Amino acid sequence: MKKIILLFAVCLGSFGYAQQELKLDIADALVVKSLEFSYEKYLTDESSFGISAQFNLAKQSADFRYNENVMITPYYRHYFSTNEQWNFFGEGFLGINSGKKESIKDSDIYDTKYTDGALGVAVGTKYVASGGLVIDLYAGVGRNLFGSNSPVLVPRVGLNIGWRF
Repeated sequence: MKKIILLFAVCLGSFGYAQQELKLDIADALVVKSLEFSYEKYLTDESSFGISAQFNLAKQSADFRYNENVMITPYYRHYFSTNEQWNFFGEGFLGINSGKKESIKDSDIYDTKYTDGALGVAVGTKYVASGGLVIDLYAGVGRNLFGSNSPVLVPRVGLNIGWRF
């Protein structure tokens, strides 16, 4: 019982800084027919850790779509100022992605499934309203490292709207 209470206290203590954000990427939802949700927790005033989950809803035959059907992206952000409303950040991320890639062999066209991990960087800016509304805009690129069937580059772009609590 003491171990459970200690574990619960440690979990509550980790939320002591109390700056966390939940966000939805509205640009992906409106333009590319995909949903991307993000959770971000601040470690200090100048750094945060987060995770994004992107789900592609567009059909494989769509003219414009992400190659990735699913992408889970843990990221670390460093903020370059301590301004509470506007801030500029740099981001390092690892995107674990899976999808289908069109392949041609002996004049036959077929889809090849893949799963890979991309290492990348992004830059962006964030606005935080006094009431808790958060808007962030970022762009970057990652490179898939492991598979031969996966696309070489993985985009990381977004316009998130969310809430800080």
